[in-house]
Amino acid sequence: MISAIGIVLAVLGLIAVATIVHVADGFPAMLSTLAGAGPIVLLLVPLHAIPLLLDARGWRELLPTDTRLRTLFWIATIREAINRLLPAVNVGGEIVGIRLLALSGPGGAVAAASVVVEIVVTLFSQYLFVALGLLCLLHVTGSVPWGGALVFGFALALPLLALPVILLRRGALFAALSRLLHRLSGRWATQLAAGSAGLDAAIGHLYSMPSRWVAAGLWQYSGLLAGCAETWLALRWLGHPVSIAGAIALESATQALRNFIFFVPAGLGVQELGLMGVGHLIGLSSESALALSLVKRMREVLFGLPALATWYWSEGRRGLRRIRQRTS
Repeated sequence: MISAIGIVLAVLGLIAVATIVHVADGFPAMLSTLAGAGPIVLLLVPLHAIPLLLDARGWRELLPTDTRLRTLFWIATIREAINRLLPAVNVGGEIVGIRLLALSGPGGAVAAASVVVEIVVTLFSQYLFVALGLLCLLHVTGSVPWGGALVFGFALALPLLALPVILLRRGALFAALSRLLHRLSGRWATQLAAGSAGLDAAIGHLYSMPSRWVAAGLWQYSGLLAGCAETWLALRWLGHPVSIAGAIALESATQALRNFIFFVPAGLGVQELGLMGVGHLIGLSSESALALSLVKRMREVLFGLPALATWYWSEGRRGLRRIRQRTS
């Protein structure tokens, strides 16, 4: 029997080989496309603050009303930078986000509950965004290969989205998990059990306010739509404009693939193949799709590195403060 690790390695290998082949084949044309755009593509870096700010505004709906939006925006930039630039498997950013938010005031249980609920809301927002992307793809192309299979798989995923909502509604999920760890591991899990009970209570409090879930989802969805402007503008500046529907199809497919194949560090190869695959359907050349991917990664680096720097700086200051308190 093929192990799960073997399957993962095989997928990573196929993605890597396919990406290398396509990049090597179209590298000169891709460089020519990038050179034609010029430095105007650097405007994508500050423009990325708009969708991220909308996403942070949605996160604020799940927190006390006195939580500052600028603090959430700062933490959101760090969460994204960790998930996009570091081998964190799309989890490390959330863990760091909980820590930074808890240190800023709301407390550990409230911070963790907001992130857990936000992840569930994000699943539904992404689902609706992919649905819009499929509709846009059908609108642009008129038909999609294996369209029936895609629609069937898309519909099949809906019951799976309901699973985390049901588990959260039942309550005591994290407390039950910590009790199991306590039986297996001994006394060290006692503190974890107490924290898990508080987390369940905080999640239960949020669950009793569905209007906040809906508001958070709407803000997130608006952020996803705003993010499509990056694709639309980048392709116009690269000299290969697409319609707004085409940009939504490209962006939604990329988001879906990067979230589904989350174990690939920084989505290397996944983003490129997704853009080339959907781009081919809407008449975009492989070279233009690769140039778009490179512009997106440039934006991720230029936007994410300063965010990581502020995180390191804040953690360093906090560490120095603890050392001074111990020596004083």
